[in-house]
Amino acid sequence: MKIIVAIGGNALVTPGGTGDIADQFAHARLMAVPMAEMIQRGHQITVIHGNGPQVGSIMRRVELSSTSVYPIDLALAVADTQAGMGYMICQTLRNELKRQGIERECATIVTSVVVDRDDPGFAKPTKPIGPFLTQEQARRHQENDKWHIVEDAGRGYRRVVASPRPKRIVEIDAITRLIDANCVLVACGGGGIPVVETADGMLNGVEAVIDKDLTAQLMGEVVEADVLAIITGVACVYLDYGKPTQREIHETTVAEMEAHTKQGQFPPGSMLPKVQAAIGFLNQRRDAGARAIITNWNHLPAALEGRAGTIIRREPY
Repeated sequence: MKIIVAIGGNALVTPGGTGDIADQFAHARLMAVPMAEMIQRGHQITVIHGNGPQVGSIMRRVELSSTSVYPIDLALAVADTQAGMGYMICQTLRNELKRQGIERECATIVTSVVVDRDDPGFAKPTKPIGPFLTQEQARRHQENDKWHIVEDAGRGYRRVVASPRPKRIVEIDAITRLIDANCVLVACGGGGIPVVETADGMLNGVEAVIDKDLTAQLMGEVVEADVLAIITGVACVYLDYGKPTQREIHETTVAEMEAHTKQGQFPPGSMLPKVQAAIGFLNQRRDAGARAIITNWNHLPAALEGRAGTIIRREPY
């Protein structure tokens, strides 16, 4: 199967840990095991990663060193995370494949994604970046650094930046050729470098971070993926999450997930964009065999066989 795998930037850091490079490499090595298992089974994998913690750290370093070295903008910071995180993911996966005796090319492509300069996301920042903050830390940054701050799904406070919707993947032809050549690809990292297009077709970077789940949805539609697999911190999607009535969702349909969404079942800062991306992919894909899966790394290989995770289809299976 042709599979688009979307992973969050938080998947590469230990909750409450340092989140440094050694920590990220350690998590990348763990992720490489189920990815290699899927490749061994004959699946074609393309990875799209988030970069919330990483791009937040880069921008904080820019702010702290602003009197000593030249600053960079948010678009270039996203490009930096694409290269650095792609290097980590490809290196650890290549090593795991070699360990298992599997021959496969792994590559990272630095990718730009066109957004609308008039997107309402520029006026209302919603994309969390950087580490979780205490209320006092958040207050200080809000006052001293003029950060936009939100409370993030009961997990703490986060800095937020503009997050316009992706419209077009600039390097999609090169990406499609690499996928067709059966290359294991890391692309559109951090949701893609956000660029706007001028009337004469020129591209310019903008201050934003695109939601990686929405870009994964777009990628899945364009390359006609069989599966959009969205990796999160839980084994499956829950109804009434955190309540005594909490229950798991396993096999479900687009219509059922749309109904749950209207009931406010999924928090905007965590599960909602994942569910929306899954629904959007299936509504556009329209292939009866297409699926969206929401689960964690440990359960992904089993979820591909219908034995774990939340599996969403257009129609009942």
